[in-house]
Amino acid sequence: MSVNRRSLLALPLAYLTLRGSPLRAVPLPHVDDWPGGEWDRTAPEQAGWDTDILAQARAYSQSIGTASFIVVQHGRIVDSWGDIGRRLQLYSVRKSLLSALIGIAVSEGKIELDATLGSLGIDDVPPALTEAEKQATVRQLLQSRSGIYRPALVEMPSQVARRPVRGSHPPGTFWYYNNWDFNVLGTIYERAVGASIFEMFQQRIGNPIGMRDYRPRDGHYVRGDVSLHPAYPLHMSARDLARFGLLYLRSGRWRDRALVSPSWVQESTTASSETYLRSGYGYMWWTGFPDRRVAIMNLSPGGFWADGNYGQFIIIDPVNDLVVVHQTDTAKVNERQMGHLMWLLLNAAHAGDPGRDPNATMRR
Repeated sequence: MSVNRRSLLALPLAYLTLRGSPLRAVPLPHVDDWPGGEWDRTAPEQAGWDTDILAQARAYSQSIGTASFIVVQHGRIVDSWGDIGRRLQLYSVRKSLLSALIGIAVSEGKIELDATLGSLGIDDVPPALTEAEKQATVRQLLQSRSGIYRPALVEMPSQVARRPVRGSHPPGTFWYYNNWDFNVLGTIYERAVGASIFEMFQQRIGNPIGMRDYRPRDGHYVRGDVSLHPAYPLHMSARDLARFGLLYLRSGRWRDRALVSPSWVQESTTASSETYLRSGYGYMWWTGFPDRRVAIMNLSPGGFWADGNYGQFIIIDPVNDLVVVHQTDTAKVNERQMGHLMWLLLNAAHAGDPGRDPNATMRR
């Protein structure tokens, strides 16, 4: 029998026959697929997924209030539901997007990671930063380890409740999820490049990866009396976020072009702290660990994710070549619920190690 290997490589799963006798399904090596103007899709059964378990994942997702959802494997959408072209509030996912822009600026010599706030002329409304606080570096802000515990714009009550006493930890010695750090990074970035986060994201990332829905006006600033440093909320669609996730899954490369340096992707998604979720935290990315799962998210070793309030997630799973995007509108979905959804997805995908159901672990 003559077989055209190029046509076989275009399929994730082939059923071969020899002299009329069927052989077992053979997973074939995949090539890097990239979305064009529209995402290419692979039917779940063609990709080798269990459609019954995938249907359970969809039903569970809809029961918890998912507004839009996409799962991408090998650069193609395997399934999606909800309005994936609708722009929704990202909440803290904005921070991982800014991390990518800062990585580009670092590569171009516009930002120095070990520059101190004092050297950059960063201060805030009275009472002014202390001399000790001014020794915090850009790197420590990215890690959320600045040791600067001041009110920030767009803080959640949980952040306020956890905030340490001012001056209780020197810079670099303690992890606290700190919107002051993240907002100041927006100020530092815009001063360094001379343009807005929203414009630069479109120019440096959105346009090159073919985002269809994002526009600079989908971002805005939140200003107020408590701080000089505004927050920078964004709205974005699931299908655009999936492109950003694919960019990071492929180490900052889009087709033949390195948009974000691979070293930055690696460094920024490597844990520098352990969090209250028993995950790692890198440079404005929530991370896994190389040798173990993040149980609450059922995240495979080496994975990482962007996390926004009320259930906004971009999950990158290099072990299984997956990008998962989850968004809500009026519902609230927490990390454990997302972990249960990931457990269903990994079982549907016949992952080598689908992990353990976080919901089952919680019931013990």
